[in-house]
Formats: sequence, C-alpha cells, structure tokens
Amino acid sequence: MTALLTLDKVSRRFDALWAVRDVNLTVEKGELLGLIGPNGAGKSTLFNLIAGALLPSGGEIVFDGQNVTTWKSHQIARIGIARTFQIPKPYRQLSVVENVMLTAFQHNHAVRAARELAVRSLNDVGLQDYVDAPVTTLTVGLLKRLEVARALALQPKLVLFDEIMAGLTPTEVGVMTKFIAELPARGITVVWVEHVLHAIMRTASRIVVLNRGELIANGKPADIAKDPAVIKAYLGEELSLA
Repeated sequence: MTALLTLDKVSRRFDALWAVRDVNLTVEKGELLGLIGPNGAGKSTLFNLIAGALLPSGGEIVFDGQNVTTWKSHQIARIGIARTFQIPKPYRQLSVVENVMLTAFQHNHAVRAARELAVRSLNDVGLQDYVDAPVTTLTVGLLKRLEVARALALQPKLVLFDEIMAGLTPTEVGVMTKFIAELPARGITVVWVEHVLHAIMRTASRIVVLNRGELIANGKPADIAKDPAVIKAYLGEELSLA
C-alpha cells in the first residue's frame, strides 16, 4: 500500500500542556483507521493539526506527497482532506441542501452542478427526505448525518470523522457504520474518532490509541482490545469483539 498521510513527531503545546506530543503515524491509501482514547487524550487536537485549523509546535505533516505542515485549513480542504465536527455547526438560516452546497462549491462553481453533488451526498447518508427542509428542523442525529454529507461533498481523498455516532439510535449507528465501511472501496481513506466502541472496533482495519497526547498503541482491533496499556488508560477491561 501507499502512504497517503504521514505524521512525523507531530506535537502541539498550549503553554505548559502538551496536547499532542511526538506522534508518528502513517495512514495508507484506502485504509479505514480508527483513533480512540479517553476524553482529553488529544484526538480532536490531532484532527485540527491535520486539517490545518492549528499549527503544530513541532514535527511535520505530509499529505499525498506534499508537506502541508504550515498550510491553512482552506488549502488543506482543496487538496482533499475533509472533516466533521463533534458538535455540528450548520448555517441555520439555510436549508439542508444549501448547507451542503457551500462545500460542493469548492469544486463545482455552477449552482446546478453543486446542487446535484449536494443531493447525491445527502442521499448517501439517508437525508433524501430532508433536501429542502430548513436545517433547524433536524434532530441531533440528523445533524450528524448532515456533517457527513458536507464532508463528502468536498469529494475528499481523506475524511476525518469526529464522533459522528453520538446522538444516533442503535439502528442509525448500524446504517452509518455500514456506510463508513464502504467508503474505502469508493477511493476515500478514513480516519475515524469514535467512542461507540463496538462500531469502530468491528469496522476499522487498524486502531491507534492516544492517551495524554501520546500514541500508546497501534494495531489490529483484536490486539488493541486486549492490550494492557489500552485497558488501563481507556477500556477498563478487555473488550470482546464477538
């Protein structure tokens, strides 16, 4: 496989606190990588560094052969990295499809083409019945799906999913998990932060674990589930994947 994203000793410090420290990580093209860890482990900070929302205090980030360490978030988005947010922040004065069109305009400046891409993205996540609805009518679970649709409308090479299962019903979790599992076959590499462990541990091909800003484990889900360091820092007990 070929590396799409490489982090080399990536760090971020806020005053005396190291939110992320010396993280080395390679994500291969077509991989579905899970990123887990306790609250405050540095997962969202790491996403912010990759997406260009924060500058690293040290280290390098290479994406698709380009050193993007100091790039701005809009530059990162244009070369193919999309992300979602834990707390959706849609444009509440716009309709559902208009929210997605704002992302689609990155690649489609014609209104008709942008709308067609937006509608396809909404269909992908099961929001076909809400295309022209006011975004204020969506539940928390539907807003999470809207976040995913907005990310997909960027037509990314890599998508960073940040806790997209929060607020979904068990049935919705199952549907969304199946959808995520199919993305690599569509040419979209996935890095997925999630606290719904049964979903991510049964879906990701590889899991990495952060604790206090440092990478403490990296391997197959079955191995991570019984790793003593991971159990102590996060799981509390060995996790059954049966």
